[in-house]
Amino acid sequence: MGKQKQLKRLQQQRTSLAKRMIKASDNRLKAEDRSKAKTKKKSNSDEPKVIDRPQGSSAMFFQYNTQLGPPYHVLVDTNFVNFSIKNKLDIIKTMMDCLYAKCIPYITDCVEAELEKLGSKYKLALRIIKDPRFERLHCMHKGTYADDCLVQRVTQHKCYIVATNDKDLKRRIRKIPGVPIMNVALNRYVIERMPDAFEPIAKK
Repeated sequence: MGKQKQLKRLQQQRTSLAKRMIKASDNRLKAEDRSKAKTKKKSNSDEPKVIDRPQGSSAMFFQYNTQLGPPYHVLVDTNFVNFSIKNKLDIIKTMMDCLYAKCIPYITDCVEAELEKLGSKYKLALRIIKDPRFERLHCMHKGTYADDCLVQRVTQHKCYIVATNDKDLKRRIRKIPGVPIMNVALNRYVIERMPDAFEPIAKK
């Protein structure tokens, strides 16, 4: 019973406070105060709302990414190299079989550092990525975490295809428009979200 009485008192106090609030049309207000209240309302409504939106890439002006095209530039992730070795796939040859065009695989410093950290078991992977046909991309960031580096590169430059079997990295890249993903599946490479930009050229 005591709690109910306290609740009733609180409700009464709230209602009394609401009644005490003076409205703009109240007779007790001076004409100057009324005009100030009106101008405040108008100024709040007239002010344009600033919405911060990230600038879209100029490559995405059309329905597909215009920067993608043969020769294809493929950013290779650490586990993609390891999956290719497990499935006994020649990386460059299988890429060309998948895309029917010349492919240039790119290896970042952090991907190489990740493979070096994995130890002597991955000596073959290191030997493969040191092939002169693999282009090197130098990293300016600290640490050897490749996922953040690859995502950052892809957001800045839309000319890359990302080759990875990492689920978390694929989830992050799917959020970036216009970036295809290549992965190893059923003893071959599969491309995901590749645009039909070159269909007219192929038909000719």
